[in-house]
Amino acid sequence: MKHLFVINPAAGSRDRSAEYAAEIRRVCGGRGLDYRIAVSQAPGECCRITREALLTGEEYRIYACGGDGTLNEVASGAAGFANGAVTVLPAGSGNDFVRIFDDPQAFFSLERLLDPEEAEFDLICCNDDYALNICSVGLDARIGTDVSRYKRFPLLQGFRAYAASTVVNVIRGVAEHYVVEIGGEVIDGEQTFICVCNGRFYGGGFNPVPQADPADGLLDVLLVRKVRRLEIPGVIGKYKNGRFGELPHLVRHLRVKSLTIRCDKPTPVNLDGELRLARTVRISVAKEKVRFFYPRGLTWRRELSET
Repeated sequence: MKHLFVINPAAGSRDRSAEYAAEIRRVCGGRGLDYRIAVSQAPGECCRITREALLTGEEYRIYACGGDGTLNEVASGAAGFANGAVTVLPAGSGNDFVRIFDDPQAFFSLERLLDPEEAEFDLICCNDDYALNICSVGLDARIGTDVSRYKRFPLLQGFRAYAASTVVNVIRGVAEHYVVEIGGEVIDGEQTFICVCNGRFYGGGFNPVPQADPADGLLDVLLVRKVRRLEIPGVIGKYKNGRFGELPHLVRHLRVKSLTIRCDKPTPVNLDGELRLARTVRISVAKEKVRFFYPRGLTWRRELSET
């Protein structure tokens, strides 16, 4: 078993590469493990590093050292490979995907990650890309992909960075026209945004679909109709806490394997915080899966974690 640590120096509010490397050498060196550290130098390189390692055919555990965007790249690089399992050693502004587990703080311990359990998780396929956690289109996507502009300010970490981005993007405009093909229906009209969930948390604390399960083979989709600016604070409060059921006139929840969104112009698409632009957005449960490992004793199954 080889261990590959892929460090993203751009993750979070500062470069933690030296801290990561020191801890990895201390823990893995002390155990006599076969390990390697790779530091990405550009967007997309975490994916390339991961894929090149797995193409050797050797068995790897791969650690995404960064935030949700870093995990997205590493999971994308490992998609469909049977000889690689991935996890995250968090250092991002949100670290949202691991919040599906009953003790997300355990991921900060490399010692615990070296004694793991493993699950096979779904991936979201969006056009030619993947997402492990969340894919969204519309206002939500503009907010989510603009967060990086604010997260490096000392007082704008986590949810505060998301809140700042929300204010700016609401001023720019709330709703756009989309044609959504989903569940055998065609929905033609103005939508504030469309959120597709594989995981449960994003945006530094938003939990729109608390029952979402990344291993159930389905996507939890929320269609949010046009919202007036004055309604937004109340809607966001309920949406953030998974109370969309209290907004039946605005929010519709569907569980599907695929959907297509057609936009009038190139539109921002949010993939785990990474920005894409598209006029036609085809989203589905990917045929590829990803092996995900996590500290022993944790669970992500909602019904188990709440008993």
